Amino acid sequence: MSNETVIQLNNVSKTIKGRPIIKQLSFTVRRGEVYGFLGPNGSGKTTTIRMMVGLISITEGDIYIAGHNIKTERSQAMSHVGAIVETPDLYGYMSGWKNLIHFARMSQTAVSQERMLEIVRLVDLEDAIYRKVKTYSLGMKQRLGIAQALLHQPSILLLDEPTNGLDPSGIRQLRDYLRKLAKEENIAIVVSSHLLSEVELLCDRVVIIKDGQFVDERELHGETEGMMIYPVLFEVNDAQKAAALLESYGEVKKKDNSVTVELSRESIPEVVALFGREDILLYQIRTLSPTLEDMFLSLTKGER
Repeated sequence: MSNETVIQLNNVSKTIKGRPIIKQLSFTVRRGEVYGFLGPNGSGKTTTIRMMVGLISITEGDIYIAGHNIKTERSQAMSHVGAIVETPDLYGYMSGWKNLIHFARMSQTAVSQERMLEIVRLVDLEDAIYRKVKTYSLGMKQRLGIAQALLHQPSILLLDEPTNGLDPSGIRQLRDYLRKLAKEENIAIVVSSHLLSEVELLCDRVVIIKDGQFVDERELHGETEGMMIYPVLFEVNDAQKAAALLESYGEVKKKDNSVTVELSRESIPEVVALFGREDILLYQIRTLSPTLEDMFLSLTKGER
């Protein structure tokens, strides 16, 4: 994953009919990562995405796409964006291939046949691309929509609720395709979704908003994951001795034959080695890290 910032929101606000919808929102997204955009219903996620793709104006603040300010360099900024804000706009009576040809002709950037074939391979539609779209499953239509959004080789792909209507198999397939796309195309993918368990599997980082305001940002699968601190439970034969050894790591909680202390993932092998040197028998290790759903409900006070 690159450290290059391709999306930057600086104190963005949006007021509609005198009502503030988005309030001083700031975050950045890097090239090559899948970034989750979360919030309860009505928190302003779709409004923010609509501002990011230039569908509605910004009241205050700035949004930069690949270094271009949407307010003053809209066409340059939008040339870097592929998006599916709602259901993909496809023609059912045409084949998948003819749909792609149609959208390629509408693109401001020339799209070669080689690029079209490459995208069809990336979204795994090679066996169905010449069939009429009306015969496609919902998951196949979603993948064709993503192919359409990628034709002009954008730096950024924005997806608003991309798993809506998909069955569990379709959701898993889409997750695999999106992670592959982020890696192979080296693009930033921003996903707005209410399926927290799926976001946890898919995204490298997430930002959480509530009432149009920034609440928190968390690393899930990125480069700093190993440095995050989690409660870790060790089940041992001598909890008293183990607790004394762990005091240098911070507060230790002791219960029956177990001790719990907050550690980084990288510190766990150190503790295991320490117990071995001190002849403490170790029966089980469990990380007690909260799920994304736990964090989300805590930060948004239970709202969905």
